Amino acid sequence: MLRALRASTYSKIAFIGAGGKTTALFHLAKALSKNSPVIVTVSSHLGIWQVPLADQHLIIDITGRIDDLESKLQGVTLITGAINGDRTKPLDEDTLKWLNQFCSKHTIPLLVEADGSRQKPLKAWAEHEPPIPTFVEQVVEVAGLSGISKPLNEEFVHRAETFSQLSGLRIGKTITPEAVIRVLAHPEGGQKNISPDARKTILLNQADTYELQSIAHGMVSPLLSSFHSVVISSLAQEKIFAVHERVAGIILAAGESTRFGKPKQLLDWKGEPFVRAVARTALEAGLSPVVVITGANSEQVESVVKNLDVIVVRNDDWKNGQSSSIKTGINKLISSNSEVGSAIFLLADQPQITTSILPALIEKHAEGLHPIVAPLVLDQRANPVLFDRVTFPDLLSIEGDVGGRAIFHKHQVEYLPWHDDRMLLDVDTPEHYQRLISDETL
Repeated sequence: MLRALRASTYSKIAFIGAGGKTTALFHLAKALSKNSPVIVTVSSHLGIWQVPLADQHLIIDITGRIDDLESKLQGVTLITGAINGDRTKPLDEDTLKWLNQFCSKHTIPLLVEADGSRQKPLKAWAEHEPPIPTFVEQVVEVAGLSGISKPLNEEFVHRAETFSQLSGLRIGKTITPEAVIRVLAHPEGGQKNISPDARKTILLNQADTYELQSIAHGMVSPLLSSFHSVVISSLAQEKIFAVHERVAGIILAAGESTRFGKPKQLLDWKGEPFVRAVARTALEAGLSPVVVITGANSEQVESVVKNLDVIVVRNDDWKNGQSSSIKTGINKLISSNSEVGSAIFLLADQPQITTSILPALIEKHAEGLHPIVAPLVLDQRANPVLFDRVTFPDLLSIEGDVGGRAIFHKHQVEYLPWHDDRMLLDVDTPEHYQRLISDETL
């Protein structure tokens, strides 16, 4: 859970939704507590039967403060208002702000349960919901897959009438994945009250069967248009099956092609320039954004991709080697706040790369958030290579005419066996080019 949500000791995360929200929150809290005390609190009611999930429970008094709180923390500390019947009272806005300031000062993670669902797998939100504190940096929205294929009623959906209005599905009809997606993506549904600056994660929980896992995978693509990441899990089985995030494509097209004698980026490949063919492949595979790094012969290279949906960045330092282009691409992703989970680096002199390898790299990465995923062809490492964003700081430190392989010794590399020896061919010389275009199987 820790890696799946990319949480840290600096995290301020709110949990909303249904179908395992409280379980997910405490799973994360337990994982974080191995390195730091963790505070869990509530901006809504919490059932008293859930209180024992924490290591200790502290109740805020009427002053809205807890004296000497730092000395009282141990493991996972749940802080709530007073107990009222079978529920605890939520903290008010001022108390939540005080708690946030305390956690910031002491570098303590703060997790907030920000709505209720009456233990149903799915829900919609009332007018006053969800009460998400403005300071949270990430919102994790949980949806229970066990509600899919069930009738739309109060047995399976908290606030079924509102769910019906948001989804367009009539009461009593069978709940479909598409209906759930519509509710989660709706401004008055799953997007409600979330700060535009917050990272948004959807946790598709209760993927307890192969059928539900398959359904969840089918929901990923449309959900990624509304969320930064989609996690597929079975918390009952304590398993994370996949973490899907946006994947950027960075095309390295800044070289001078000294060995070849003329710009390789502009060589013809089936009627279009190399660099344009590579860019189209990246776009067709769904990489976003696609960044084209130019340098030598920049105006010519840029002219052949100008009408594609790509971002062109000129590397004025291109003479210092491939590392400068890698850093230019990473810096562009960071400066544009693109919120990608990884980036695939593609070479402009490999137009023969097909769209099939790119989704395969993405799927392999999603299975375990591997730092680096590289194709393995005939026992040789091939390109393109995917780098998780945890590697970006190291990529920004490399120097000279070296590529991402310079950091392979710092991170675990997951190899993806691939049976396509065409991927081993780089066009470094005219002879290589002739071989490429003469191979009718390409």
